[in-house]
Amino acid sequence: MDSSPQDRLLAFKRQHSYFVGIDSDGCVFDTMEIKHKECFIPNIIKYWKLLAISKYARAAAEFVNLYSKWRGINRFPALTKTFELLRDWPEPMRRGVKLINWTPLQNWIDSGATLGNPALEVEVAKTGDPTLRLTLEWSKAVNRSIAEMVEGVPPFPYLRESVEKLSRRADIICVSATPGEALEREWQEHNIAKYAAVICGQEMGSKKEHLKLAAGGKYEKDCVLMIGDAPGDLSAARANGALFFPVNPGHEEESWERFNREAIERFFNHTYAGAYEASLITEFETLLPATPPWKA
Repeated sequence: MDSSPQDRLLAFKRQHSYFVGIDSDGCVFDTMEIKHKECFIPNIIKYWKLLAISKYARAAAEFVNLYSKWRGINRFPALTKTFELLRDWPEPMRRGVKLINWTPLQNWIDSGATLGNPALEVEVAKTGDPTLRLTLEWSKAVNRSIAEMVEGVPPFPYLRESVEKLSRRADIICVSATPGEALEREWQEHNIAKYAAVICGQEMGSKKEHLKLAAGGKYEKDCVLMIGDAPGDLSAARANGALFFPVNPGHEEESWERFNREAIERFFNHTYAGAYEASLITEFETLLPATPPWKA
């Protein structure tokens, strides 16, 4: 019987008293901008026939994926959110562009399916739905663009020193909504895969599920930490009773320096929870608004 992508995660065994989950894009690597601006968005414009409103499509997609509270969400909900913003934006809609009916995609997202290409391929084979088929073609094109373009982007300064310190006392896994193949390639390229007991991509479920399967019931209170650069990372941490350290968008190097110099020790000596964590999260949440600039 073929093994599922989640089997490696299910097989994970605790080795230390502490656990740390780390997001990848925008958190370990400065790849969010290049992936979205050069890989995701050109393919959105091409596959969804948005050339006549390309500047608006680009602005909407950049807001969703990089500069808002939706930063870092799975590519499929991000795509439908981009469509929603365009639909409700009078200027591009006056251009006469007809947006595709994305209801079949929304229904698949809402079905509870694991939101990755393998599950989408199964759904396309089952239903033959043209919207889902186009979504799959777009998603595969995005992956090809990333494989062709994204290389030689090193981890943020202070990341390597931080995981080296953590690895002596904590179990580490990568917790990401990126396809596993890209994660494995990027972590191996920069010789940091050795620090991660498991590299979890979108095929293994959501970030919330990654943390639950890896750490649920295995560690004492305040011994589980999630590091991320997006509100979804904070939500995944809170859903699992974990602590959260934010890597602030636009201030990633300063965040990793702060983590290396003060937050690691606070985590290990149990002075992280409370006022210290709350101050970090307050600062983080001010950076990612819900209202796009064209509505402000």
